[in-house]
Amino acid sequence: MLKIAIVGPESSGKTTLCEALMLHRRAWLVSEVAREFLGEVGRPYIEADLLEIAKAQAQNEDMISEEFNGVMVCDTDMITVRIWSEEKYGRCDPWIKQQSEERHYDLWLLCKPEMAWEPDPLRENPHDRDRLYAVYEGMLKWLEKPYRVMHGDRERRLAEASKAIAELLRQRSA
Repeated sequence: MLKIAIVGPESSGKTTLCEALMLHRRAWLVSEVAREFLGEVGRPYIEADLLEIAKAQAQNEDMISEEFNGVMVCDTDMITVRIWSEEKYGRCDPWIKQQSEERHYDLWLLCKPEMAWEPDPLRENPHDRDRLYAVYEGMLKWLEKPYRVMHGDRERRLAEASKAIAELLRQRSA
């Protein structure tokens, strides 16, 4: 299984890119557990919820990795949950931190927040997306994760992401 994590600040086109890759590359999609979880709890989330969200996200990824072959795109990752926790609470659960460092993905696609902000009840950061983008890029560099920046319109992002995935698949088969 080739594992790709799509990351970046809120409203930066992550889900759109995931869905496009699912269709274009016939990839398996691991949706963002946080969105479903937060929609169901019926209350403001608390710090402890982030660990539950992270564990459910990891479980979904592991289930697909064990059952299927091909390309898997993940509409978030443990680095995202770590940054979310550190931004919101100033700290991060040790399990999430460890997972952000050790959980394997073949590539991270970091989405630049170039499109207009789309309001959503689950989004919290409409005014500092550029700063958060820098936090993501800094974390990926610090953890020495392989990543590519996704920018431009939807078509360009899909083309660049598809090209990056094709390169990885070629390397694997060589």
